[in-house]
Amino acid sequence: MLANYHTHTPRCQHATGSEKEYIETAIQKGFQTLGFSDHVPMPYPAGLRSGIRMDMKELDNYVDTLTALRKEYQKDIRILIGFETEYFPAYFDALMDKLRDYPIDYMIMGQHFLLDEFDGPYFGALTSDPDCLTCYVDQVIEGLSKGVFSYLAHPDLVPFRGDPDFYQKEMLRLIHFCNKHDIPLEINMLGFFGGRNYPCSEFFSLAAKEGSSFIIGCDAHNPGQIIQPEESPEFLDFLEQNHIRYSQELTLRPVK
Repeated sequence: MLANYHTHTPRCQHATGSEKEYIETAIQKGFQTLGFSDHVPMPYPAGLRSGIRMDMKELDNYVDTLTALRKEYQKDIRILIGFETEYFPAYFDALMDKLRDYPIDYMIMGQHFLLDEFDGPYFGALTSDPDCLTCYVDQVIEGLSKGVFSYLAHPDLVPFRGDPDFYQKEMLRLIHFCNKHDIPLEINMLGFFGGRNYPCSEFFSLAAKEGSSFIIGCDAHNPGQIIQPEESPEFLDFLEQNHIRYSQELTLRPVK
């Protein structure tokens, strides 16, 4: 891997390590590009405070810190400023209005919830409900249609245990949309090494057959999770078994 675009900071309240530690680890590991994509702050009403993302008042510090580090390390590595963002219709327009005031290089979509983190549902919970899977696909497609997301993080987040034919039908809907609009699908290393339900072979073998574009994301929540695929024979086996050929480059879509 020459680039990792999925890197967090402690501002999200569930990551550790300084930005410098992530950057220096990436340099040591041979990365040429490191994109920070911490969980985006949401313009929630007064009284609603997230426990899984930075607050809006931290936005300036996030951008200023990374801008300074980009200059400091410009001879060693390319630093990009981004966000992992969910599409919450009630807040999306206000969020974009806010982000346009900042030098944001890119956003990746990581859809964890339907309405928001307070009203749910959480898409990573085990389910056999076909409506949950359909809602996930509908929400992701609607969000990706906005044209501001550079790739789809952990597209196989939903651990669906219902009818496998229904799973395939809904996932093909998502895969075909992404293929049509040149949106790469992320193979999430944090999920793999953390023993989560993603990345899953059922999804990625299907996407590979459909000719999808793939990109690997460390999804690093501490500097030690900035790693190369070659460090894990098991991860390489997953890629080979599912016929995955991943890209080294990413077309960055503007925040507009």
